[in-house]
Amino acid sequence: MVSLLTRCIAEFVGTFVLVLAGCGSAVFAAAFPDIKTNELGIGFVGVALAFGLALLTMAYAIAHISGCHLNPAVSFGLWSGNRFPSSDLLPYIVSQVLGAIVAAGLVYAIATGKPGFTLSGSNPLATNGYGVHSPGGFSLASCFITELVLTFIFLIVILGATDGRAPKGFAPIAIGLALTLIHLVSIPITNTSVNPARSTGPALFVGAEMFRQIWMFWIAPILGAILAGLFYSRVLGESGAPVVGEPQPR
Repeated sequence: MVSLLTRCIAEFVGTFVLVLAGCGSAVFAAAFPDIKTNELGIGFVGVALAFGLALLTMAYAIAHISGCHLNPAVSFGLWSGNRFPSSDLLPYIVSQVLGAIVAAGLVYAIATGKPGFTLSGSNPLATNGYGVHSPGGFSLASCFITELVLTFIFLIVILGATDGRAPKGFAPIAIGLALTLIHLVSIPITNTSVNPARSTGPALFVGAEMFRQIWMFWIAPILGAILAGLFYSRVLGESGAPVVGEPQPR
């Protein structure tokens, strides 16, 4: 049995990689060399793939150790679906948030090495936001609904792909592609969170104005994840399936 400390270290490392790859691609490569020409930039599609590929690869690397949640909403969703013990929720969430903060700090440290870099703009450092901080100017209500519904869908994919009745060995592919798809839909709306840790890390380095919007990127994803866990376990889950006390491999 893998110790809780080892699993938390795996969650820290995995979340670090997810935020470094996803937010790093948004900050460094999305509109390189600049927004006007964008001759070499990867754009929204590239950023979406960066998040999805980071999750896919880390799932194969550490799912057998920690379950590869990398996201407080995923931990809550698995908990509400009877796939994860409540005693491990807080240690996992702390590890995920710390990994995201360290990764965001590294992105910021690298970004400051470019002449002219500032934290100005609606979404500096790949932060998430609504209203004036939504890339497309979407309202709080629109952004809340988007984050809730897409996190619900994300957890349904995770719970389904890791179900004992599902084909073995393909869960990381389905989950990584689901995260890519979610980003393709919602980058223009919220800059895509569906992950409170991913939202918290960059916001800490940007300042109070962005951090004041963090509450929404905790409440909406976690609510969507909990609803998905309840729905899957009670409607789609196998009748009489045992409660699993350990993190489930993805």
